[in-house]
Amino acid sequence: MKPAGNRSVAMALTAYGRPLERIERPLQDPGAGEVRIRVSACGVCRTDLHVVDGELPARLPIVPGHEIVGVVEALGAGVARFAPGDRVGLPWLGGTCGHCSYCHARRENLCDAAEFTGYTRDGGYASHVVARADYCLRLPDAFDDLHAAPLLCAGLIGYRALRLAGDAGRLGIYGFGAAAHLVAQIAVARGSELYAFTRPGDADGQRFARGLGCAWAGDADAKPPHPLDAAIIFAPVGALVPAALAATRKGGQVVCAGIHMSDIPAFAYSLLWGERVLRSVANLTRADGEEFLAMAARVPVRTSIEVYPLAQANEALDALRSGRVQGAAVLDCRAVD
Repeated sequence: MKPAGNRSVAMALTAYGRPLERIERPLQDPGAGEVRIRVSACGVCRTDLHVVDGELPARLPIVPGHEIVGVVEALGAGVARFAPGDRVGLPWLGGTCGHCSYCHARRENLCDAAEFTGYTRDGGYASHVVARADYCLRLPDAFDDLHAAPLLCAGLIGYRALRLAGDAGRLGIYGFGAAAHLVAQIAVARGSELYAFTRPGDADGQRFARGLGCAWAGDADAKPPHPLDAAIIFAPVGALVPAALAATRKGGQVVCAGIHMSDIPAFAYSLLWGERVLRSVANLTRADGEEFLAMAARVPVRTSIEVYPLAQANEALDALRSGRVQGAAVLDCRAVD
């Protein structure tokens, strides 16, 4: 079942509403400015679910996965930043144009011509992936491959959301999954008091949140014991927006951290009034990645993971969809049988 030495294996989305299919194909040579990575691990992110379920329509077939850890195997022309054998991480942002107003303003996360790993470029549910070398990140030695994978999106997007939430003394987190369990550790380390909001009745999730230092954990529709200075919404549920605004004090921030969310229901202007700020997070920058990875090693951040072999990518997605994953799901891509 293992591929021959000049071939790669991947779990690909070929049609919406159908499970990923195992495919085998010739190894791709990296083009100019690219590297080929032998994938060790790939995190399973909620964004992958949005792609697989057709909520973020992609060109098909596509190989999902954008929390990639691996080893550089081959270099394209002009690549001097890495050498074969270097360990790298590959996140969601897979490329930008480099010359638009957003790129020049160091806001490359908003580039209209951006490429995204596992969405517009094949991703890491595979034994190998080809990537632009200048969008790969060096990884701290503090993390092994499996535990490093969730840092590449859950960590990065969570960190960007935390920065945009400002210096919140009391921080609410709605949806306590992969990103939240990493952000919580950074927020606690910097002295924030955390309030975790989970699916109603999720006692295990609430215990998990308290075990990571949250001062309070309760249902998403509950009122926290104190007004929040800021809230981050990781769950893709639009109805949480007015709930989070209602829980946040005047002058506070509510940050929507997902790439996709169900429709936000109409709500009274009084929830926004009082100079509350409602904002979104879009993608990430390479600077975010470098800053967060260094901080994660210093804290240090500990990732809680559930590991699946690559061939069980569909089972991992189902577990994430149903809320059965505590922490982050990670594919071991070294096992390709």
